[in-house]
Amino acid sequence: MATCQRQFPSAPEAKTFLLNHKPAPLFSTRKPQIIPSRKFHHGIQSSKFGSFLDLKPLSKPESLDFDLSWFDPADRSRCFDVIIIGTGPAGLRLAEQVSRYGVKVCCVDPSPLSMWPNNYGVWVDEFESLGLVGCLDKTWPMTCVFIDDDKTKYLDRPYGRVGRKEFKTKLLENCASSGVRFHKAKVWKVKHEEFESSIACDDGIELRASLVVDASGFASTFTEYDKPRNNGYQIAHGILAEVDHHPFDLDKMVLMDWRDSHMGNEPCLRANNSKVPTFLYAMPFDSNFVFLEETSLVSRPLLSYMEVKNRMAARLRHLGIRVKNVIEEEKCVIPMGGPLPQIPQNVMAIGGTSGLVHPSTGYMVSRTMALAPIVADAIVECLGSTRMIRGRPLHQRVWNGLWPLERRCTREFYSFGMETLLKLDLNGTRRFFDAFFDLNPYYWQGFLSSRLSLGELLLLSFSLFCNASNPSRFDIVTKCPVPLARMVGNLALEAI
Repeated sequence: MATCQRQFPSAPEAKTFLLNHKPAPLFSTRKPQIIPSRKFHHGIQSSKFGSFLDLKPLSKPESLDFDLSWFDPADRSRCFDVIIIGTGPAGLRLAEQVSRYGVKVCCVDPSPLSMWPNNYGVWVDEFESLGLVGCLDKTWPMTCVFIDDDKTKYLDRPYGRVGRKEFKTKLLENCASSGVRFHKAKVWKVKHEEFESSIACDDGIELRASLVVDASGFASTFTEYDKPRNNGYQIAHGILAEVDHHPFDLDKMVLMDWRDSHMGNEPCLRANNSKVPTFLYAMPFDSNFVFLEETSLVSRPLLSYMEVKNRMAARLRHLGIRVKNVIEEEKCVIPMGGPLPQIPQNVMAIGGTSGLVHPSTGYMVSRTMALAPIVADAIVECLGSTRMIRGRPLHQRVWNGLWPLERRCTREFYSFGMETLLKLDLNGTRRFFDAFFDLNPYYWQGFLSSRLSLGELLLLSFSLFCNASNPSRFDIVTKCPVPLARMVGNLALEAI
């Protein structure tokens, strides 16, 4: 086993976990903005012990107070260089990057100033490298993974929660300073001509552009696929809650808790969980505020949402967590893996509909923030030049900017990881992550952040097999041949 580990090329020096680890000044101690007083009642809706299913969220949908540059319907000029459908993180990030070079951009969304509903968790080093660390409203110097009741992994990699208000405000400010226009409407239809596309909105407005970018999310109908979409699905139920107390260390974010002792008195739940397991993801803000999320890492078909909620209720009862108030509630369904969109095509895509979700983990935000400038460069090279490259050559260059051959190949490998996880039961999943987090941190961190080359991924797989227990190796040998053959076949097709 030790010999297998030495097969890796030398990696950057990794941090070592110390039992007496103390947070460096980088890490936030300020409490995130959880309860704006004007939004909540002061009474406590305390649930029956350990259950939260009967509580209603106290928070209400909010909008940012921000002065955008709106498109004027009276303006005769309705032509832009780029139209971006959607103002989520992906759409705004691309808009700010493209518009910096004088490219005329219009973002179209039914509610451009609405706050995003999701709680985004990221690795701190990822947002540091992007210059976005100031958008984190809470950080933890360490993360931990509960493999089972007897084994816990402590990971010396800081984790953070994205402050949605700070994050969106920063992106909007950058867009505003570069002259991005916004139009409040829903896009009904996209039409294409040889060198130009147009969108029809529900308010009757029609806008034209050299390039239309779909950043409207997974449910979009504007991006086309030429292969069956055999996605896996990640589903989660989360609550930001006020509790009497909780058992989590305040300096550690719980990345995964695979323990199932809470199902001892729930034979039906336990039997189902042993086949399609879920884990707890927890962000403790202080002794009385915590974000809790029960998550199915990946399943196919989609695990029942009520099943996920019932498992979470049983877990909280067992942990002795009495929810006093649900501040926010979050339902999350993420398609994972599956084929990439048709490349190229007349509509460019970015974000969830473009295949950027990590097929094995569901992470996407940091990667989208990192790749949007690359896509922007490809757009600017075409539309910001005196040559004005448009039509099919534009679509080809932009799509290849997002999905060059190397990136398509590494995605096939991550999809192979997803297909492997789909075949593992609870015990197999535990054994997998036990071995995975024992790898050199350079490699497990690189895998989770989608930054390993294809060669490094192959070395990771070899080391993982060598480090795995005998039962885990048996899982790999007996359950992985079909996904492995599919991956090799897809890689061969990509290389042709």
